[in-house]
Order: sequence, then C-alpha cells, then structure tokens
Amino acid sequence: MTLNQRRGFITGGTWCVDHNRIVSHWPQEDGHAEYLEEVRDGGGSGCNFAVDIKRLDPAVPVETIAMTGDDDEGRFLRALADRWGIGRVQMHLTAEAGTQSADAFVSKATRRRTHIFKPGASNWLNPDHFDFSATRARYLHLGLPGVHRLLDGPWRGEVNGWVSVLKKARAAGLKTNLELASVGAKLIAALVRPCLAHLDMIIVNDAEIGALAGIETVTNGHTDLSACTRAAQAVRDLGAMALVVVHFPAAAIAVAESGAVIVTPSVRIPNSLIAGANGAGDAFAAGMLYGLHEGWEIEPALRLAHATAACSLRSLSTTGAIEPWQTALDLAQGWGWR
Repeated sequence: MTLNQRRGFITGGTWCVDHNRIVSHWPQEDGHAEYLEEVRDGGGSGCNFAVDIKRLDPAVPVETIAMTGDDDEGRFLRALADRWGIGRVQMHLTAEAGTQSADAFVSKATRRRTHIFKPGASNWLNPDHFDFSATRARYLHLGLPGVHRLLDGPWRGEVNGWVSVLKKARAAGLKTNLELASVGAKLIAALVRPCLAHLDMIIVNDAEIGALAGIETVTNGHTDLSACTRAAQAVRDLGAMALVVVHFPAAAIAVAESGAVIVTPSVRIPNSLIAGANGAGDAFAAGMLYGLHEGWEIEPALRLAHATAACSLRSLSTTGAIEPWQTALDLAQGWGWR
C-alpha cells in the first residue's frame, strides 16, 4: 500500500481518565487552596489527539492502540472511543493494574496546569501490542515517553520500546510523529534522542525542544525565539525528520527539511474565554497534522494548529472545546492574531 492510498491516523500510547479540577491557586507545600470545579474526561496523548481529529473532521478515519484496566475508568475510555467513532480493536485490557488516571489541576489565578498521575495499566503496554499490519492509516501519533514503564525501557536489542514501535510503524509504511510529556529535560533527552532517526516529524513545546537540543530556550518564563529556532535546527540535524515544529503561547516555529524557517503568531483569544491550558499542546498537534494530512502547506497548517489550540483553551477538559476546522479558523480570525 502506497502512502497516497493511506488515509487517517492511528494513535498509540497514553489513554487515561483526567479528573480536571480548577483550584483558586496552586499552593506551596503545607499550604491550601480552594477547590472550585471538576470535570471527568478522557486524557493522554492517544485519547486527546484522536478525539481532536474527530472533532476537526468526523470523516477522517482514526484508530488507536492503548492499554486500560478492566475497570470502570477503562469502560469510560472505551465508551468515549465508541462515541467518537475511534477504532479500538487494539485497545488492550490488562488485569495487572487499573486504568491510568490523572488529577489535572488548573490554577484560576494563573491558568497554569499541574498534573499528578497514576500510571496503572499504561505501564504494561509494550511494543508487541502494536500491530500495524492491517491499518490503512497514514500517520502514527505516538506518546508519551516517560510515563510507560515497559516502553521506556530496553526492548529486544533496541535502546527503548519507543524506537521499536517507530521502526515497526515505518516498516509498515506509516509516517511517524512523537508527542512528549513534561517529565524533565534529562529524561526527555535520554528517551527521545534515540527516536529522532525514526521520526518523520516532531511537534513539541519550547521547553521540550530545548531539552532535546541541550539549549536553554526558556528563561524565567520567557521564551527565546532565536534559541528555539537554533534548537529546532539542531534537533532536525540529529534525526531524519522532514519537519520540526515548536509551539509556545506567543507563536510557533517550523523548520522544514529544506532548512526554511517559518514563524507564525498565535491567536489573541480573549483572557475572559480561557478556562485552562490542559490539552492545548495535543490540540496544536492535531490541527497541524490534520492540515498536513489534507495536503496543506506548512504555514496554513500552522495557523490551523494555533486556531485549534486557542479553541481548546475554552474548556477545562482537554478536548471539550475543539471545533470543526473551518469554525476554528473563523473563530481565530475573529479573535485576531498576535
């Protein structure tokens, strides 16, 4: 099967139940904060990206590979996949642990997020659970290094299970992308650098690109655009990627295979509409990859990525405010660009 005969996405990796909670502020140790609101929803890169794509365009085929426990939260996630028409033949069950869950706190004072998670069943997902022989998908969206014990460790001669999965996907004819988690710069570098040679693209935030390149990109909360560009170029040179994209609140940078650098501003969404940033990175990746999947050039795909991320900010949950792609662009145009 050629790449042009393929259509759609297959996500692999993290599906968890997010207990999204708004608190008055994030307290210091031994302090306290007021609990204001809670929303239970799906979370994790595999879930968020899959649902986001279906919200952007329900006609695009999406399937997933994941591991859940045989429990109420696992049934909740399987029902969520069914609700959105996400193929889940490879959503495996384990009796070894309960479904992964996370307490996702959002500070009302700053809109910053803090995650405290229980890995549970995700620790039992391994490369043997990934079968690409029957999929007709064009892209694999894989994640999250640092929160899957067996995938994080060596696997049958490979430095880690992520490399093994990416090699299998490429051998089957898929294009590959890897989603990262904020697990610390040293761990990101150790787990992800070996993967770069097996990726077609990578879409990460400003801190993550700095961790991969070994370049300081964020200082005292300020993103250095020049440093991010240098880091993206360095990461592209470390691998075989056709595209490296870096996003942060003000803008995004794309470094193409040709070496061309494209910078686009983000959407100026009104602060009054922002509920939280949980899932915004997944939304950005979904908008970007949807545009590329549909044959768009890099710059319009970046604009849709920004628009999708901006829409996502309006919901406490990761996917609750994603709009069809044209609506997302129309909303972004109305809000304006930075």
